[in-house]
Amino acid sequence: MNRYKSSLPVLFMMLMLGACSVTKDYTKPALAMPAQFGTTENGRNDTTVLDRKDFFKNEKLVKLIDQAIEKNSEIQLAIQNIESAGAIFKKVKLNYLPELNAQMNANRSTASKNSLAGISAQQFTSSTTTQDFTTSLGLTWEIDIWGKIKRQKEAALADYLQSQAVKKAVQTKLVADVANGYYNLLMLDNQLFVAKRNIELGENTLQILRIQFKYGDANALGIQQATAQLAQVKVLLSQIGQDIAQQEIALSILCGNYPSSIDRQENINDELNTTHMDYGVSVLANRPDVSASALSLRSANAKVGVAQASLYPTISLSAQSGLNSLKVSNWFTVPASLFSTFAGGITQPVFNRGALKLQQKHAKIDYEKAVINFRQSVLTAYGEVSIALIKEEKLKEQAIHTRLRAQELEKGMVTAKKLFKNGMVNYLEVIIAENNYLQASLASAQLQRDQIANKIELYRAVGGGWN
Repeated sequence: MNRYKSSLPVLFMMLMLGACSVTKDYTKPALAMPAQFGTTENGRNDTTVLDRKDFFKNEKLVKLIDQAIEKNSEIQLAIQNIESAGAIFKKVKLNYLPELNAQMNANRSTASKNSLAGISAQQFTSSTTTQDFTTSLGLTWEIDIWGKIKRQKEAALADYLQSQAVKKAVQTKLVADVANGYYNLLMLDNQLFVAKRNIELGENTLQILRIQFKYGDANALGIQQATAQLAQVKVLLSQIGQDIAQQEIALSILCGNYPSSIDRQENINDELNTTHMDYGVSVLANRPDVSASALSLRSANAKVGVAQASLYPTISLSAQSGLNSLKVSNWFTVPASLFSTFAGGITQPVFNRGALKLQQKHAKIDYEKAVINFRQSVLTAYGEVSIALIKEEKLKEQAIHTRLRAQELEKGMVTAKKLFKNGMVNYLEVIIAENNYLQASLASAQLQRDQIANKIELYRAVGGGWN
């Protein structure tokens, strides 16, 4: 009992040193970010980001998004990275615990009679053959004096949480990509409908010209011009069909499926009725890429602490206790066969101190790089939201004028046809009116698609509902 008491002062001194720490706690870098987005005039600070199933009302789109999240290979890789980071974190947490090993040994040796070992053995056993039987438990424990294990745990936890944030970032991008692909298909369907309608109009015009030509009221040039115009629209029809096929293939692969036709609704007229939000800058905290960048910075700070603590002495305790006997018959005789040892040690790096300093310098450089990356991620996020808010306002203005132009050109085309039938205008004016209406209709469909794409981009830019 006295020998254990004599070890207590050493143990107490080591535990008191454990209160020391040479590492610094993480502090978030200053960002000097504006109080609101540049386009926000009313000072609102909305931070609520709708869940994707509340934001996207189209049931067929939601079904595609669910398939993509379940089957997409990037999501599956992100999940595996989370599992790997979680395993590392659990392993690092165990570093706080002592290492306990159980041993059982049996040795038999025969020494030379003329050797020192043989002569010594004969004095006690009258034989040069000796046996030794041991059963023991050995414990070793590194005391976290300088906070090295604490920082290792902090870094592992940050890496684990970062892997989760990266998964959310992948999900956010995937949802946006699937939605953009889906609405691009709807826009192409709309353009396909416009092209088919213009083919019908062109065929009617060509039929009228042929009748007039038959009776001498039109010339061959008019028929040639109308035929050429009709062929041009048919080429456009083929190109749109090609784009639809390519988009369906890309969207199928994105959802983790082999290429097939995509089930979708007929039009997109009701897809713009999503609630407008005047987001405040605090909404950027919802972005998983910003969160991942912040966690990467926290991990880098912890790794600086690990490198710093490695320059200081490592203090460890060790103890061993068990049963030892020269005869197997006395092996488990208690207390005669009991033995125990206790030791404490300090290990200070000497020759590799230079390498450890370089390792610390490298860790500090990585930390500074992480600070730059974090600030850039916030700056990028701020810019993306600002651009999306500006585009939302301007695209709304453009849509009003584009729809008005298409409506007036449609009226002009109808008027031109009536005048043409009455001989008040020539065929060229009809062809020009039809072509202008075609281009305006295609532009209107594209602008409607741009509005939806920008709403999806704004939704992604503020965090995508993964908060």
